[in-house]
Amino acid sequence: MIAIKTILCPTDFSEPSREGLKYAIELATLFSADLCLTNIVPAIPPLPTNPNFVFEIPEYERGLHADAEHKLREMIERIPKSLKVRTVIGHGDPGAEIVRIAEDERADLIVIATTGMTGFRHFLFGSVAEKVVRLAACPVLTVRAPVARA
Repeated sequence: MIAIKTILCPTDFSEPSREGLKYAIELATLFSADLCLTNIVPAIPPLPTNPNFVFEIPEYERGLHADAEHKLREMIERIPKSLKVRTVIGHGDPGAEIVRIAEDERADLIVIATTGMTGFRHFLFGSVAEKVVRLAACPVLTVRAPVARA
């Protein structure tokens, strides 16, 4: 039998990632596995050194980090108390960070949502899920967002 002890579920707090979380919760329940929720805070590019430009990057990054912590805590409140859940916040490139966190947490499975972008949008924005599938050492379950019906 497959031993799944830790499931990593990345979230960007979007509707598709909430759908991925449903699958992660169900699988964690079935396998009595720990659930690790993660959010990746984007890297802030260097800004101009113009003395008239006032923007405190460390303060902004702390705000993003605090917001991610708050949203992750809200998500945990809706997860059954029978599951052991922990959170990790990463920084930088989402795909690479998710893979790094999966390795650090010794995840046996990554459950990640995909928006299913195709064509030009996919070319422009790439796919975090696709990068995770290519780079992860453990199995990856991709969950496609439900298609809106007319």
